[in-house]
Amino acid sequence: MHFLLRSLVFLVPITALVVLAFVAVSFISAQLHDVPEQPKVALIRSAADQPLDLSPATLELRLLGFYLRLQTQALDTPAGTESTLHPFTIAPGETAATVTTRLEEAGLIADADLFRLYMRYYGIDQRLAAGDFELAPSMSMAEIAQRLQQAHFEEIVVTIPEGMRAEEVADLLNVESITDGDAFLALVHGGSATARALGDYPWLPDGLTTLEGYLFPDTYRLPARATPADLIRRMLDNFAQRVTPEVLAPATQAGRGIAQVITMASIVEREATRADERPLIASVYWNRVSGACSAETGGAYLQADPTVQYAAGRPGEWWWKPPSVEAYQEIQSPYNTYLRPGLPPAPIASPGLSAIEAASQPAETLYCFFLGVGDGSHVFATTLAEHEANIARYQR
Repeated sequence: MHFLLRSLVFLVPITALVVLAFVAVSFISAQLHDVPEQPKVALIRSAADQPLDLSPATLELRLLGFYLRLQTQALDTPAGTESTLHPFTIAPGETAATVTTRLEEAGLIADADLFRLYMRYYGIDQRLAAGDFELAPSMSMAEIAQRLQQAHFEEIVVTIPEGMRAEEVADLLNVESITDGDAFLALVHGGSATARALGDYPWLPDGLTTLEGYLFPDTYRLPARATPADLIRRMLDNFAQRVTPEVLAPATQAGRGIAQVITMASIVEREATRADERPLIASVYWNRVSGACSAETGGAYLQADPTVQYAAGRPGEWWWKPPSVEAYQEIQSPYNTYLRPGLPPAPIASPGLSAIEAASQPAETLYCFFLGVGDGSHVFATTLAEHEANIARYQR
């Protein structure tokens, strides 16, 4: 309301100004030389330097300049005496109205409405750029306006490797002092509620209890004071840009949703080190899920080691290593694919694009087994007899 009352000066009917126009313009033009000087980095739009005309825009500008002259003392008076610089960040797309309100709330200016008019007069409101600034309460409005045109960016860079689980990412954020890893993990475990609070992500499955798997692994450049929410938002946005409908089209045609694809991709990411083998490994697991493998060969049980390692993971050993394969049978968890058929309830890690593409479009095979041979590669088998022969050959 305060700002609206001040703005009424610009809504005076033009008809009321016609009679006194020439007299008013001459008087105001003479007075405008005393408007508080805006630093040279700003575009100075003094009415005295413009052709004399009576257009509404010109009259509004001249009246605004005259009003600012009357507010010289308020413009020159800092909000406080503290000279300590405080960080202030303008987000991309943020409006001048929001910025001035936040400046007032932070105690950096005393009058948001007046500063908004000042920025409008000099055209600064149209040239605000996102960035990081350092401002002090002891600065005048003119000094703050100057600083707001000199953004600087303090960035941090973090690389989230493919195949990490959320707890590992949280540990990484803490170790590298990127942001609060514990708060990051809490948001991840907020699932759909976190996603709704951060933005519009209609492509996410409904009812998620975790964002595990949907936080795209990549290298991120962030503002130095980025929050866990900022990072998660960037990771979700990156996922949406990379995992396009075209990437998921083969799975869609096969009747598989994004939740199934990403869950499968997370397992493939943990199993395969070679990109050329990922479609083959994905085919083994999809063959089991679809019932193409007989009970003798494992049936619908994936028997995927990473799922059990995920279930039994703990701080310091997030991917549990059992003393023997038989130990997998002792882990009671919905993620134990030795004991429960089909896919686990959610992804177990952050898969990269290659694993997602493999899960979406697996190789067409009849394989029901694969076996690591010790050099990062695998051999594949259709029958139990073939698989046992591979074991005898490569694990003797």
